[in-house]
Amino acid sequence: VLAVNGFLGVATALDIGLSTKCIAIPKEMGMCHKIGYSEMRLPNLMGHTSTAEAILKSSTWQHLVHTDCHPHVRTFLCSLFAPICLDTFIHPCRSMCAAVRASCAPVLLCHGQPWPPSLDCDRFPGDEDTCLAPLTKDYKYLHKVLPKPICQTCPAVEEFSTHKRVLEVFCDSNFAVKVKLSKKRTAFEDQEYNIECQVEFNTQGSLLPYETQSMIQQWLLINEKCIERMTPTHRPMVYLLVGNIEEGIILVKQVYRWQRKDSQLTLATQKWRHHKCL
Repeated sequence: VLAVNGFLGVATALDIGLSTKCIAIPKEMGMCHKIGYSEMRLPNLMGHTSTAEAILKSSTWQHLVHTDCHPHVRTFLCSLFAPICLDTFIHPCRSMCAAVRASCAPVLLCHGQPWPPSLDCDRFPGDEDTCLAPLTKDYKYLHKVLPKPICQTCPAVEEFSTHKRVLEVFCDSNFAVKVKLSKKRTAFEDQEYNIECQVEFNTQGSLLPYETQSMIQQWLLINEKCIERMTPTHRPMVYLLVGNIEEGIILVKQVYRWQRKDSQLTLATQKWRHHKCL
């Protein structure tokens, strides 16, 4: 059960009146499913008066949600595009907006988009009012804090190298993840991608393979221009992403094209299991 139980502050909220209606959250608004409630109010807090408008405008935010740029990004956006059907509107708190903006605005900039004026945090109530507030500070102690991917210059794709050179690169790296990428078409004609990851090795002792896999998926979603370069056609492409984790940041240093004919790369990954770095 989401949000409204765990995130509420105190005081007064805006009365909705009789001009709004409750509807089931449309299936097309996938980012607002499984968030603890199934009905939303229209008009919503973005001023959208029809289901079609809410679906269209919220679809442009799906990609940001997939990057998982902040733990509350879905809660924040859905409280605006698909507000819970109660007697009063529950706005996100200014502090929640500020926290989400701090983490997610750099991701938007990586895609060439500034934080929009429509989400100016000053328009939201302070924490002393009834609103959706960030989880308590204890939350971070109950959950493992993972390294964060950031917007970075896309490394050049390397195709051929001796297996000894590849092993040298591996020795200077914390992780190597094999990635299969392909384009997919969406209902809104946006460009989206299928991303499949397989961890080849991981020398960051505290990280589990699935955690590294998840971080690489986030890195690719944040650095979407890299995916565009790596998927020139709709044919699936396979790469090996190699990099380091430095001061809580995940950095991809090298990208190798993984082709069946590239026996050196295959040989390097096989030899790595028994390789001793100098």
